[in-house]
Amino acid sequence: MHDEPILLTPGPLTTSARVKQTLPQDWGSRDPAFVALTGRVLDGVREVAGAGADYAAVPVQGSGTFAVEAMLGTLVAPDVGVLVLVNGAYGQRIAEICRRIGRHHQVYEVAETEVHDMAELTRRLEDAPEIGFVAAVHCETTSGLLNPLAEIARTVREAGRELLVDSMSGFGALPIDASELAFAGLTASANKCLQGVPGLGFVLCRRELLDRCAGHAHSLVLDLYLQEQALAGDGQWRFTPPVQVMAALDAALAELAEEGGPSARLARYTENCDTLLAGMTQLGFVSALPRDRQAPVIVSFLEPQEGWFEFSRFYDALRQRGYAIYAGKMRQHGTFRVGTIGAITPETMHGFLEAVGAVITEMKQKLIA
Repeated sequence: MHDEPILLTPGPLTTSARVKQTLPQDWGSRDPAFVALTGRVLDGVREVAGAGADYAAVPVQGSGTFAVEAMLGTLVAPDVGVLVLVNGAYGQRIAEICRRIGRHHQVYEVAETEVHDMAELTRRLEDAPEIGFVAAVHCETTSGLLNPLAEIARTVREAGRELLVDSMSGFGALPIDASELAFAGLTASANKCLQGVPGLGFVLCRRELLDRCAGHAHSLVLDLYLQEQALAGDGQWRFTPPVQVMAALDAALAELAEEGGPSARLARYTENCDTLLAGMTQLGFVSALPRDRQAPVIVSFLEPQEGWFEFSRFYDALRQRGYAIYAGKMRQHGTFRVGTIGAITPETMHGFLEAVGAVITEMKQKLIA
C-alpha cells in the first residue's frame, strides 16, 4: 500500500514539493520575519479576491468551519436575522452554526442537485424584513454543485441585504471579484484551491461593517473584530498562530501567481474534471449532477447498483494503487466523490482512470470466483 497516496479529495489535498519544503522550519510568532510573512499572506489573499483596502483579510486558526462560525458570530449582530440558502451539507452546517450560537435564522432549502430560484429568494426577503443577511455556499462540496454566486449577490444587493459567502471549495480558482459581489464577508481555507495545508481559515470582511462589530462575537477566540484590531496594531495574532501553515500558504500563493492566477488554475482544474468525467463515463459510471451545475472541484458519482460494487472494497483497492478518494455525502443518492484539485494534472487523472479500470476488473472477477 502506498504510504503517501495522491489525494483526489476536496482537501486536505496533494500539495507540491515546494509547499511541503516550508513545513520543517520553525518560526517565532512575534519575530519580525513572521510578522512580515503574515502581512504578505493577508495581502495575497485580498488580491486573489480582487479586494481593495476597503476589505480586511482576517485569519482564523483551525479548519474552514472555524472561519465560517467566526464570520457568522462576528458580523451578524444577535438581534439580526440570517436567511441560509441550503442545497447540501455545508449549507446545513451554516444553519446549525446559527442555531448553536443563537443567531436568528431561516432556511431556504432545495434539493442537493438544484439551485435556488432568485424570484423565490426575493419573495422571501420581502416577507422577512428582520433578515439582514443571506448566507450562501459558493461550491457545495456535498455534491460538487456550483451555486450561481453572481446571481445570488445581485438579488441580495437589490433587496438591500448583506451577503455572507462560504467559498471554502472555490476560493483561488472559481471567479471571485469583491468589487462586483460586494459581499459583507467571505470565508475560505488555506488548503483547498489555494493548495496550502490544513489548519487555517480566513474571512474577508468589509471594513466599514467589521468596524461596527465590537461586542458581537459569541466566542473569545472567534472574534474577528478583536483579531483584526490586534493585527492592525502591531501585526500580532491574539493567540498562537499556526506558523508552519502560514509559511506553507505563503509558498502556495507564490505558486498560484506563477501559474497565472485563479483563471489559470481554474483552466487546469477544468481539464482535470473533463478528463475524469469522460473517462468515468466510458467505464460505466454516472455523475450525480448535470454538467452545467458541476464545479471543477469534486465530482459525485452514483454508486453502481451491481453486485460487484461495494464502496469500502473499491476504496481499499484504489488506495493500494496509490489513490485516495472520498465517500459520498449526498442524502438522496448513494455516491462516492473524486476531487480534481490540488497539485495534480490531467495526467494524474489518466493514471487514476487506469487504476479504476483495473479495480473494476478485479472486483468483478472476485464476484465470479
